[in-house]
Amino acid sequence: MSSDVLVDLDGIGKRYLLGQGRGARGVLLDVLGRRDRRQDVWALRDLSLTLARGDTLGLVGRNGAGKTTTLRLVAGITRPSRGQVMTHGRVASLLNVGAGFHPELSGRENVFLNGVILGLSRHEVKARYDAIVDFAGLDGVFMDTPVKHYSSGMYARLAFSVAVHVEPDVLLVDEVLSVGDAEFQDRSLRRMMELRDGGRAAIVFVSHNLSALEARHGVCRWRHFGRATGIPRRGRRFRRSGRRRAHPR
Repeated sequence: MSSDVLVDLDGIGKRYLLGQGRGARGVLLDVLGRRDRRQDVWALRDLSLTLARGDTLGLVGRNGAGKTTTLRLVAGITRPSRGQVMTHGRVASLLNVGAGFHPELSGRENVFLNGVILGLSRHEVKARYDAIVDFAGLDGVFMDTPVKHYSSGMYARLAFSVAVHVEPDVLLVDEVLSVGDAEFQDRSLRRMMELRDGGRAAIVFVSHNLSALEARHGVCRWRHFGRATGIPRRGRRFRRSGRRRAHPR
């Protein structure tokens, strides 16, 4: 994979089995070949795309269309049922409020914990600590408080600040920013665009607000059943009726 290509999804499909768990009964039915295939739900089918440094991809669609599943596949949290996922570099993901934070640890301790998990040394986290706290807008009292006492907005602000300050190669953002105030959402979007425009990172984010994404490059809209209806090339505005493949090979 080229050093500029950070994400490569090749023929991805993700299937979930509903109604029957993976307990003893489910395993027995599999062995006997009696599992009811009508309970199989494909969140994604035949998705192929590549993202390079400086690319931004917005995922728009109804609940269940496969937006979060796509982020989880890129993050390596779940594996595809078919196809191949390849990523290059440091991947920072914000898929739900408080993910990766230990509720009993303080904000300060969680900054160091998450920074190290994302690949920084303790010295590197320390050098960026003040910038992280300043961007999150949390003072010393809150940073010394266990995060279990944080509001969802405080969680999101601190988690996002850590993610963007570790200088990721790939940044994945679900709708966690919707819990913050308008001013922080605006600052967060500007920060993501700075990462993109600096040619450092590829960004993938989820939103139900199509109008907010149409003004940005690299927007994807999704069908209800998980098939992409169009991902335009960078620099072209997305049109609701348009149908393009993602970075055709």
